[in-house]
Amino acid sequence: METAAASDPFVASLPVFAKFESVADIDNYRPLPDGWALATADIVGSTKAIEAGRYKTVNMAGASVISALLNALGRQDLPFVFGGDGALVAFPGSALEIARNALAAVQRWVADELDLTLRAAIVPIKDIRAQGLDVRVARFQASEAAFYAMFAGGGGSWAEAEMKAGRYRIDPAPAGARPDLTGLSCRWNPIEARHGEIVSIIAIPGASRDLRGFQSLASDIIALAGRQERDGHPVPVNGPDYSFLPAGLDVEARAMAPVGWRWRSKLWIVFLMTLTAVTDRFGWTIGGFDPKIYKRDVASNSDFRKFDDGLKMTIDVDADVLQRIEDRLKQAEEAGICNYGLHRQKSALMTCLVISPLQRDHVHFIDGAAGGYAMAAASLKAKAPV
Repeated sequence: METAAASDPFVASLPVFAKFESVADIDNYRPLPDGWALATADIVGSTKAIEAGRYKTVNMAGASVISALLNALGRQDLPFVFGGDGALVAFPGSALEIARNALAAVQRWVADELDLTLRAAIVPIKDIRAQGLDVRVARFQASEAAFYAMFAGGGGSWAEAEMKAGRYRIDPAPAGARPDLTGLSCRWNPIEARHGEIVSIIAIPGASRDLRGFQSLASDIIALAGRQERDGHPVPVNGPDYSFLPAGLDVEARAMAPVGWRWRSKLWIVFLMTLTAVTDRFGWTIGGFDPKIYKRDVASNSDFRKFDDGLKMTIDVDADVLQRIEDRLKQAEEAGICNYGLHRQKSALMTCLVISPLQRDHVHFIDGAAGGYAMAAASLKAKAPV
């Protein structure tokens, strides 16, 4: 996501499309400049953490990568994508050392505070292009104030594979290092399905490399989801319900403050949530903050669908729509047009980046509450030939 007024000339020049159906059209994308790089990271052993019921914590770890890099670089306009148990951020090569230090610090924080292992890498765009691949970026206008980056060209996937192979590795910072995670929060409880099930879907181009066929598939899946209310958006149009004691209270406090000061952070969060819930209930405002407008913006700004070298969606659909989507995916997979993974659950999770609630460009990441994209990716990987 980026602010409406992007500060980087390259980012400002990117094509913008307002209809998500255009997401698979490569003409909407532009190649990243040669001097840029990709920061990529994910949680090692996320499946075990999911089985232990810790996926909200895994989501927080994935989002912390984006928060740490954007804050360290002082740039909210940089292209990024949230992957559930990890993230990818594109940045200019001139910021390499700052990005390296931020990644090292967030790795240490995830290990010390969340008891998870975050692996990370920085991959130069020139190395990706040397492999005959590319990283192309476009902007999708999710709402009046929110623009999300979309990635195509295969380079992001290659960078992730290189990271998992141990190349381009960034090592964790020394004990005690803390990244700047200002704005990172998880104050919403799981959002229950209203139509049937919350389904996380990942579809990537198949062995045939039929990109026109894949574009047609993506359009069909988006159209099928469009049969559901608001295209299958998991978040109600007026936003999720406030919680006085959010499920992610402890994790957010760990992001806000070191040991010894977290009780103050927790009290502050509870105070803010209580105040906001009361003012929302009675239709009041706090200064320039209107909780009803904020909740509607939360819904419209949420990234429940994206393109990251493939189509990724977490949608709320009924049994009929889900069956049609599965049938279309199976047909395309059998034809070699795509490979896909799909995971069902009863609710969705939301993790947020809110620099200021008075600005309307706050960011909200959507994933399935019982494994979501991580489990869909595992399902996809399980089908791959050995």
